[in-house]
Amino acid sequence: MPFEIVNKKVVRAQVSQQSPVLARRGAMLGYDGQVTFRPIQGQGHGVGGMVGAAMSGESNPMMATEGTGSVLYGFRGLHVTVIELTGDSLTVEADRLLAHDANLQTSVEFIGQGGVRSAVRGAMTGQGLFTTRIGGHGSVALLSHGGTFPLQLTGDVVGVDPQAYVGHVGALQVDLKASVGMRDLVGRGSGEAFQLHVSGHGTVYVQASEAKF
Repeated sequence: MPFEIVNKKVVRAQVSQQSPVLARRGAMLGYDGQVTFRPIQGQGHGVGGMVGAAMSGESNPMMATEGTGSVLYGFRGLHVTVIELTGDSLTVEADRLLAHDANLQTSVEFIGQGGVRSAVRGAMTGQGLFTTRIGGHGSVALLSHGGTFPLQLTGDVVGVDPQAYVGHVGALQVDLKASVGMRDLVGRGSGEAFQLHVSGHGTVYVQASEAKF
């Protein structure tokens, strides 16, 4: 069942024996029914195929919600966006995840897997150390400052501020571009030294703020 949007900062998830939920620790606001919560501990102990110590580590510790009932999730008053996946995949920074259906297929990529370009992106833009890919059929709740808005791409190219980028769905290529001269890199320019250039077919989710997590 899709996550229910309670308000712009809270979602409700229906949990069942067939549909457990994974959420970041500390995100549970309230619940009813017979549900239990347990931390995800390291590789091989995930729910619904969720494995990998990276997702259960200090970067974004997760918990499994199991049983039967409904659970309210929110985190630090941040805005929540719910994305429904219908067989496609979402690429998102790990720290943006609030909760998702545990039966979705999830993989974690270290920032270094993208080579020098990804390493520069992580060092210069403040993005997280992990990029998460989530695929299948189900709900994903993402966190943002000020809410998100979608940019639909149909083969064109858009520029996005790295701090405003939340994630994307579809066949998209994301490249980091240096858009200004050296003096901007040392703090004497506009501050827009880097941009993400996104191209292809899909949807980019952008938050309404450049505030860091």
